[in-house]
Amino acid sequence: MKSKEYLKLAIPFTISTITQPLLGAVDTAVIGRLEDPAYIGGVAVGTVIFSTLYWLFGFLRVSTSGYSAQALGTKDEKDSLFALFRPGIIALIVSAIFLMLQVTIISTAMKLIHPDAAVARQASTYFYILIWGAPFVLLNYVNLGWLMGRKKVKASMFLQIFTNILNIVLDILFVIYFKMGVAGVAYATLIAQATAFAIGFYLVSMNLNLLSVKNYLTQLFDKTAFKKIMGVNTDLMIRTVCLLVVTNMFVAKGAALGTEMLAANAVLFQIHYMIAYFFDGFANASSVFVGTAVGEKNVKLYSEVLKISTKMTFILAVVMSLGIFFFREGIIHIFTVIESVIDLSLAYSLWLVIYPFAVGIGLVYYGLFTGATYTAPVRDSMLLSLAAFLMAYFGIVPLWGNHGLWFSYILFSLGRSIFLAFYITNFKKKVFAFKGEQAICV
Repeated sequence: MKSKEYLKLAIPFTISTITQPLLGAVDTAVIGRLEDPAYIGGVAVGTVIFSTLYWLFGFLRVSTSGYSAQALGTKDEKDSLFALFRPGIIALIVSAIFLMLQVTIISTAMKLIHPDAAVARQASTYFYILIWGAPFVLLNYVNLGWLMGRKKVKASMFLQIFTNILNIVLDILFVIYFKMGVAGVAYATLIAQATAFAIGFYLVSMNLNLLSVKNYLTQLFDKTAFKKIMGVNTDLMIRTVCLLVVTNMFVAKGAALGTEMLAANAVLFQIHYMIAYFFDGFANASSVFVGTAVGEKNVKLYSEVLKISTKMTFILAVVMSLGIFFFREGIIHIFTVIESVIDLSLAYSLWLVIYPFAVGIGLVYYGLFTGATYTAPVRDSMLLSLAAFLMAYFGIVPLWGNHGLWFSYILFSLGRSIFLAFYITNFKKKVFAFKGEQAICV
């Protein structure tokens, strides 16, 4: 495989993936025009709550993509159907639980984050509207993961870009023109989420005969298969829990440092999300190619993907770091007009220059492991990174304040890369077994 073939898949995935954090960025930018830090803080807190909920079950997209790619390699209709329907069943169950426990979720979040009264009111408004999008979000994770695993690049791009542009347009319409405030941001996102599910379901149905699943109903609910899926997903959930612990501790400490510091960190975090999602686009491409290699039992393809992924990660890190260094002031001005928040954001912006080099390998190699559904190293590397973060958080933040907070986060990101890179040396041994010259998946 050539770099050109890799980029042919990675670039469209990156374009479609980057629209996801762009939503949060637009939310922040639109609310930032209202000249009250409480609005930015409310959306920031609300975003963290939903990030906690959805990231926790983000494995629905990631594992679906891996299983879908493997089904592409085996060319088996049954595998393709199971790759869609099994995680879809899990998505329905989880979203129903979210809706039933919504009061408990928001009250617990407020106790943990401790925002001031004005921020808490805005966050609650945001939450109680947007919680009804849970079924749409989780089911669309499955739709999108299935499409990506099948290398349906155009469909994936259309699904994400169209619905995210719709969200952006509605954001501006509801907040700027209709003066709906935080509620306008929430309603815009809810409408976009429902639209995304509808389009995603249609695109999947165009590529798979969904009704044929009735021929495999007995096997669909096979306990052993669900146990295997939940084993993979449990590893990914633990990974996400580690990430959420870090994110929520970061936001909570920022809130404790004051509303303006919370707002400044929210601006920088939106930029950080956009950086991360650039790498995530490359991770998605790596995941699909590795999943296909596993399905085909093709060790050579895996080795080529590893080599190209490493090279592209370094190139992207250089580009992203230089872009943030030279254009950080202009980028920050996009998000808010509040001078005090701008000044604070600039004071801590150099941490974002370091971030691409710290996190790049960890994010892209994550795609290699999830494509093979070999997820134990992902779990273990995140647990080790969390330990490093906690040591820095409790040891350095009291001394350095918000700089210590960002140092702790960068250390966590670097740990994700270093620890996962250690596990890559045993990848072929664990994922492929050899008999003569033939590779056999295990």
